[in-house]
Amino acid sequence: MNLEMTIISRDTGGTIEDNHTLMQYLINNPLTKAIVDTAKKGTPLLKLGKGTPRAMLISGIHGNELPPQISSIRLINEINLIKSRGTIYFIPFAIPKATMQNYRRFDGFDMNRSAFKSGTISNDILELLESLKIDALADFHSTQKNSNPGVQSIFCSKEPCYESFKMAKYMAQITSSKIICQEKAGTLFTGALEDEANLKGIPAVTCEVVSKNGWVDKGSPEHSYHQMRTFLDYVGVELVGLQSVFPPDP
Repeated sequence: MNLEMTIISRDTGGTIEDNHTLMQYLINNPLTKAIVDTAKKGTPLLKLGKGTPRAMLISGIHGNELPPQISSIRLINEINLIKSRGTIYFIPFAIPKATMQNYRRFDGFDMNRSAFKSGTISNDILELLESLKIDALADFHSTQKNSNPGVQSIFCSKEPCYESFKMAKYMAQITSSKIICQEKAGTLFTGALEDEANLKGIPAVTCEVVSKNGWVDKGSPEHSYHQMRTFLDYVGVELVGLQSVFPPDP
């Protein structure tokens, strides 16, 4: 597959290799190395495939939430070897500096509460969604037990973009995730990338799997990977050569 890689922000660069917990789970090959090397210069954006639909998957908005970053690299490597019908954009390390530090915040701020603030990386991504004419967004995270939400889940809203709820309902059923739905975007988490995208009319969900912060609980990358595959299946991106229908998580 023809893969394109660019940098969307040069303020966020970090040495991913310094996060030894993360690195032991990443596929070790030239493509992964190229992504990790690019992350030293800033936030990498990868484009795979062409045409519609146009989907975007993001991980690493919180640098210490490792399972989805692992899953993104796995899925990128798999898709790069096949054909797809549709365009897939990946941001596997949204804030490489935060991932390097295994830290939730970036420059003291939570970037998943800052998407409405001009000059932040989350706002840069929000603007990118519009310029690339993205049809659907999924932002992947992990959550500790006994925290918020503390369970495998999918956040969504019904207004103003009801498609967000439909997407979450489909994904939750297949991946055994809990739906956490707000009637109106932006009422619970102001500045969350998912909420701000929905307010702009772009269907978006936030997906959570359970793992300790800064760590990788057993099975958590696989659960995150399953959510990613289910998202692409719902959006209608066809991955020729990869199974598109699969059983629920155990």
